[in-house]
Amino acid sequence: MTLKIGIAGFGIVGKRRKDCVDRHPDMEVVAVCDRTFADDGVLPGGIKRFRDYRALANEPIDALIVCMTNDIAAEVTIAGLERGLHVFCEKPPARTVAEVCAVIEHERRHPGLKLMYGFNHRYHDSVRDALKIVRSGELGRLINLRGVYGKSRLATFNQTNWRTKREIAGGGVLLDQGIHMVDLMRLFAGEFTEVHSVVSNGFWGFDVEDNAYALMRTDGGVVGMLNSSATQWRHMFQLDMALERGSVTLSGILSGTKSYGAETLTILRADPSADVGEPAEETTRYNHDPSWDDEIDAFASSILTGTPVAGGNSDDALRTMQLVNRIYFEDPRWRAAYDIPDPMNP
Repeated sequence: MTLKIGIAGFGIVGKRRKDCVDRHPDMEVVAVCDRTFADDGVLPGGIKRFRDYRALANEPIDALIVCMTNDIAAEVTIAGLERGLHVFCEKPPARTVAEVCAVIEHERRHPGLKLMYGFNHRYHDSVRDALKIVRSGELGRLINLRGVYGKSRLATFNQTNWRTKREIAGGGVLLDQGIHMVDLMRLFAGEFTEVHSVVSNGFWGFDVEDNAYALMRTDGGVVGMLNSSATQWRHMFQLDMALERGSVTLSGILSGTKSYGAETLTILRADPSADVGEPAEETTRYNHDPSWDDEIDAFASSILTGTPVAGGNSDDALRTMQLVNRIYFEDPRWRAAYDIPDPMNP
């Protein structure tokens, strides 16, 4: 069976997702939509094009890939589910926790449909290898995590400025990019139940944050420290994890911009009873990024085999959005300035 795919939002990410679908033996893009098209018609290769996602959703397709702006991501996802379509939606899943909850209500009405979210970093080989090591127990239990994910501004040269407008984006660098780090910290440590934060927009001056700092703790005592930044002049991705008998460090991430440095995984094996010294260290460098193809393959496999979505399901989306919004909420100044609701009672 070949799954017929529609793509809602045919910008940079939508085109990249089309490339993944084109490489998949059991998927075919048959229609796309984007508000920038001059009119409805047909693209080279026979792919139908529409200006409105409603027309796209009415096409004879099996699944919808949503690459829309944050303000309508949840709306389009719901429309796809109500049309009887499997849906893959890019991150963030919505602007607010309440919007994610609304999607989940519609998902529950259609238990036979698959809903997956694009938490792409989970599918990087370095992350998957690190997760195996942490979960194997060979380095003991996890003690703490320190994560930094930063870039030099809120909107880069190849992006439109909707990311700087709260009514469209819902948030700034934390919701747009830092959500990946939040998701990974949850993946490795579990759920953080205690959160302290400082959120600011003091440099770029938009009504969305350009820095978010969080200090968090799980019920099991694992501490997480996070900085999501749009004033990191040299782009950075780094997640350091300390365990009882060593450490695991993810540094750099292969991306379309190629600006985050080499993607590496460093494993340090230590003897806690020994004096301070130079523990054994092993670094692996990754030169190929299969994450986009693997993520789409996981979506297709879930549809074709009828198995649950494992990584990036709606529960992951809800819990990650709750933590992102908890970081906003726990800064009293930010909460008052932007009337941030309690993410646990949206």
